[in-house]
Amino acid sequence: MPTPLTFAVPKGRILDEALPLMARAGVIPEAEFHDKKSRALSFACENSDMRLIRVRAFDVATFVAHGAAQVGIVGSDVVEEFAYSDLYAPVDLDIGHCRLSVAEKVGETGGALPSHLRIASKYPNLTRRHFEKLGVQAEVVKLNGAMELAPSLGLSSRIVDLVSTGRTLKENGLVETSRILDISARLIVNRAALKTDERVAALVEAFRALVAEKEAA
Repeated sequence: MPTPLTFAVPKGRILDEALPLMARAGVIPEAEFHDKKSRALSFACENSDMRLIRVRAFDVATFVAHGAAQVGIVGSDVVEEFAYSDLYAPVDLDIGHCRLSVAEKVGETGGALPSHLRIASKYPNLTRRHFEKLGVQAEVVKLNGAMELAPSLGLSSRIVDLVSTGRTLKENGLVETSRILDISARLIVNRAALKTDERVAALVEAFRALVAEKEAA
């Protein structure tokens, strides 16, 4: 019996959009995966030597890059933030669309950028790189949630966060001022596993064919 292939998926919205695509590629989790009361993190798949692990989006990239999982699905924001050399993102799945943007308090936009800014974000690398291009030194206060509170409480002058509709920003008195990155979900693989395990290459081709079929429809 071959060692089970481990497929890492993120909790949340991307997973909801990815499940139908995964099913068409033959990645069908056992019934317990859909049980909201289950506290399990690892699940068998139907009719295959594959298992799914369900973890935080940032951890999907880490598991795959270090070879603990061979395949995964995650947003391109995570791929770009970590830029792991051992991680390869061969397929844009054309789901999970949103953007990574800069936002600040309504009424405080405009004017020349200062040489130094304090910015709240869970994307320190992408944030620093963006502002370096503008000649601004970004001091990043790393938060994992409730980003929108930071400007009103004086923790930062701006935030860098994911934006979909912009409703959350508006409800917290913020306005989107610039876009850093357009985001979609990607199939990611461990580079070594892609070279040594034909099952990984087969999954890449299966997902690639599904996306091509969708685009042609």
